Amino acid sequence: MKNEDSVRVIPLGGLGEIGKNITAIEYKDEIIVIDCGISFPEEEMYGVDLVIPDITYLLNNADKVKGIFLTHGHEDHIGSLPYILKQLNVPIYGTKLTLGIVENKLKEDNILSDCELHVVKAGDIIEIQNLKIEFIRVTHSIADSCAIAIHTPVGTILHTGDFKIDYTPIDGLVMDLERISNLGKEGVMLLMADSTNVERQGHTISEKAIGETFTRTFSNAEGRVIVATFASNIHRMQQIVNASIEYGRKIAFSGRSMENISQVAMELGYLHIPEGYIIDVDEVRKYPNEQVTIITTGSQGEPMAALARIAFSNHRKISIEPKDLFIISASPIPGNEKLISRVINQLFKKGAEVIYDDLEEVHVSGHAYQEELKLIHTLVHPKYFMPVHGEHRHLKHHADLAKKLGMKGENIFTLDMGEVLELSDKEAKISGKVRTGSVFVDGLGVGDVGNIVLRDRRHLAEDGMLTVVVTLERESYSIIAGPDIITRGFIYAKESEELIHGVKEIVKKELNSCLENKIIEWYVLKANMKKAIERFLYEKTKRRPIVLPIIMEI
Repeated sequence: MKNEDSVRVIPLGGLGEIGKNITAIEYKDEIIVIDCGISFPEEEMYGVDLVIPDITYLLNNADKVKGIFLTHGHEDHIGSLPYILKQLNVPIYGTKLTLGIVENKLKEDNILSDCELHVVKAGDIIEIQNLKIEFIRVTHSIADSCAIAIHTPVGTILHTGDFKIDYTPIDGLVMDLERISNLGKEGVMLLMADSTNVERQGHTISEKAIGETFTRTFSNAEGRVIVATFASNIHRMQQIVNASIEYGRKIAFSGRSMENISQVAMELGYLHIPEGYIIDVDEVRKYPNEQVTIITTGSQGEPMAALARIAFSNHRKISIEPKDLFIISASPIPGNEKLISRVINQLFKKGAEVIYDDLEEVHVSGHAYQEELKLIHTLVHPKYFMPVHGEHRHLKHHADLAKKLGMKGENIFTLDMGEVLELSDKEAKISGKVRTGSVFVDGLGVGDVGNIVLRDRRHLAEDGMLTVVVTLERESYSIIAGPDIITRGFIYAKESEELIHGVKEIVKKELNSCLENKIIEWYVLKANMKKAIERFLYEKTKRRPIVLPIIMEI
């Protein structure tokens, strides 16, 4: 039973995992949604392209949802909008750059004209019936990032979004610590803070430090400089551009997301490149190598991205040349280490020079380290605290950090996805759970690949399959054709004739046994064949391929 005068905070994603950030905040008959991200598939999710949040709870309460409020333009905060807006078309609020990137995505899906986008600036307050939503500028690895304060009749909730405290940001727009401090003085009921880098001690270094590394590196480069970075990191892009201009280099963008986002950033005035410095990838050959910089996607080693295609000689327009210098200006997302390592090794093998984060400071994180998190806690001194954005270990360490700063354990809530944190003026408590989880996107299919399909794909990948085709005559209860055996990913049939012969004999034996007893029901015949084949194959090979019996009748 929910208290009528309480606020409910429901994380539908972004807890215990990296990505897929989405939180519902509900008061009476109003729900606002903060962020709407994706996460990328894990290794065992065969064939899955993206993972989006399950928004069943929002769909069941669609008439209450007043809007989606975006903290910034990274995929793990905006990536599922094209999928979600097709089911739940509500107004979207975000800063100019964030919505510029969103517009691009909605255009690709042909739904932009159906969507309602509202551009806000840091400092703006959006008022709906009972709630006021305030955007507060923060610094992060993408421009135009905001924290969001939700002013409710019960108290204020501060959601930091992703942030770091950079006192010398590239665009000169520092984090609004003054407003955050004033909110703390006025009283914050709940702080929800980014936990991604809670395990790292000290402070993040400023993005400006990377610019110094680029300038030094470019001054020594004798051939082309090819920099792989996140397409959304416009400040990083600006510093690569600045170093290129200083040393008289033309700039080409490679990779679809890099081309799209750089175009949006230039149009909206976030990326400044003097006229005459941008060239198309097709024009690179027209210039001496020492006058060219290529900014590309693929900093995570993704097999289909531009960097990997260059490394493995699959890129249609760029091939490795003597004296090429590659800079990988990113750190691996957990789980991507092997992919990046593979690309770096391949580049070295082809004779290129490679600089990456272990060798030089060519990347800084966009997420706050311990000392920055301590500062936010100290300025806000909230009544209650809920760590967000991180795996379970990050949430646990952030809760421990809050305790060290003097917060009582009973006022800290480490939730699971879907759990409801209910806040009233008297107390805070976990009051139930709503349906949530992950929806898999595979090609054009959204949600049609579930756990059973994934289990079968894993099974196929590990042990392969064996298909048995046999034709029966119903009237005479006899086999008139087959059994024929087809295998894929299990054994090479031509070299395993003895095993195939054994399977055929087992099938004949099982079928004849059933037919002699006048059993012709397909499901019985198939089940008996399947069981007998599986037992035989496991005895002979210690493998369990998927067995598909196909029976035809004449």
